[in-house]
Amino acid sequence: MQDTRIANQGLVLLGCGKMGSAMLAGWLAKGLPPASVWVIDPKPSDWLRTQGINLNTDLPTAPAIVLVAVKPQMMADALPTLQAMGNGDTLFVSVAAGITIGTFEEILGAGTPIVRSMPNTPAAISKGITAIVANDVAGDTALDEAELLLSAVGQVVRLTSEDQIDAVTGVSGSGPAYVFHMIETLAAAGEAQGLPAQMALQLAKATVAGAGALAMAAEDDPAQLRINVTSPNGTTQAALEVLMDPENGFPALLERAVKAATDRSRELARG
Repeated sequence: MQDTRIANQGLVLLGCGKMGSAMLAGWLAKGLPPASVWVIDPKPSDWLRTQGINLNTDLPTAPAIVLVAVKPQMMADALPTLQAMGNGDTLFVSVAAGITIGTFEEILGAGTPIVRSMPNTPAAISKGITAIVANDVAGDTALDEAELLLSAVGQVVRLTSEDQIDAVTGVSGSGPAYVFHMIETLAAAGEAQGLPAQMALQLAKATVAGAGALAMAAEDDPAQLRINVTSPNGTTQAALEVLMDPENGFPALLERAVKAATDRSRELARG
């Protein structure tokens, strides 16, 4: 990232919590000069203070990108301070949940390139996945720049319309919580069958992490991987008959869960 427009014109990071810090660490590791980064954060971490970036100082007038990572409830106060940068050249990238492209355009101007993104919490350890979508002004070049930035903390996918953000929220945005709850309940089930609590939790965590890594590495799709480990009339089949029950198993339960999260995302976006 040394000889990019971002390095030459500068990057402003508005808000630098866990996810913002993970992104910044990724950018610096990829060669973005610290002097090309400006961070505005009212409570900077000790780590942030030692990175050599421009912290809570005057901002450049026309940076390449402003990445907005403040909490949604702080957006109304934070965005108006950046109105002067809505000049058509600076790209605004938002990782704030529930804030639409239209809201940004109302504050910054309709001619401002804007990319809205939906990352998830594993981005904090560079294992996330982020969905992005842009307004018409931004175009492919802006999406390329946004993807370059956000790929520092994991995979990036491009949506065809902003409406899809709500479904992304239901699947990957909220999805880590579903997996964490599965670990909880799998460990509790093991404990109920006589395992020590700490051992059951260790087994559950390692099983979920290992299965996820295998799914990512394998050429087969998850359905085939499931078939591969299911012996006829064996222990796994006995469990799957419970989990795959069409009315009370995973298929129906997860469909309802993802729909509930998606519907709530739509409600929050409407205010």
